Amino acid sequence: MTSTDQEFFVPDAIYGIIGHPLGHTLSPLLHNWGFRKYGLQAAYFRWPLLPENLPEFLAAVRTLPIFGVSVTIPHKRAVMPYLDDYSQDARHVGAVNTLYWKEGRLWGENTDVLGFLKPLETHLALIQSALILGVGGAARAALQGLKQAGVQQIAITGRKPEAAEQLAQEFGVNRLDWTGRADWRGDLLVNATPLGMMGQLVEQSPWPGEMTDIRHVYDLVYNPRKTAFLRQGETSGAHTIEGMDMFTAQAIAQFQLWTGLTPDSVDFRNIVMSALHT
Repeated sequence: MTSTDQEFFVPDAIYGIIGHPLGHTLSPLLHNWGFRKYGLQAAYFRWPLLPENLPEFLAAVRTLPIFGVSVTIPHKRAVMPYLDDYSQDARHVGAVNTLYWKEGRLWGENTDVLGFLKPLETHLALIQSALILGVGGAARAALQGLKQAGVQQIAITGRKPEAAEQLAQEFGVNRLDWTGRADWRGDLLVNATPLGMMGQLVEQSPWPGEMTDIRHVYDLVYNPRKTAFLRQGETSGAHTIEGMDMFTAQAIAQFQLWTGLTPDSVDFRNIVMSALHT
């Protein structure tokens, strides 16, 4: 075969995800599937990025045909000073997970709020109390979502008490001491830490022992599908909610923001399930 017989794919639009580490992410699989399904000349890449390289990357976004970026740990807050504006959710959360262009300006959005609430829709009416484990960008999205949903008693805890106290004051919720978290009882327990994520943290859980008198256990980690945290919840008799549902919902919101198209949630969920071999 000669070079003239070969077909080369040259995307008109480039998208990707920044974070560190990125070995666990399934975002390229989902978004590239969506681009192919709708016949878009676009491609989505994985861009591992150390914090010190963030300014250089944002400069590249403004010069290259990069139409959208997913943002994950540890850049969700650090990226904000480099943007031209933010959505209301992003402003309230104080973190972004999505970059997009709007009228020539680089905007930040937080689709994690919508994604977090989606799997809770059928349970929210009975959730009056919640405890969030973690103090990062995912915890901020969970706090904003629970506040929007009108949950009355919300608490946060983390291994860094100063950071937990800052979040508690910022969102008007209670702070629980990390060492006393196992004494908490309530309706919804949320893991917003990276503990349990595929890799070196996969067998770790932020919860010590049995989950006594806790009705719902929600892990924002989606890979693996059944984390150590969720297994604890099942053993304790709690209803468990997988991070995969949040992940697919926020990804659909990103795809819609970038393209104006809305992929079927069942398709996205099946792709993730297949990738996780479940």
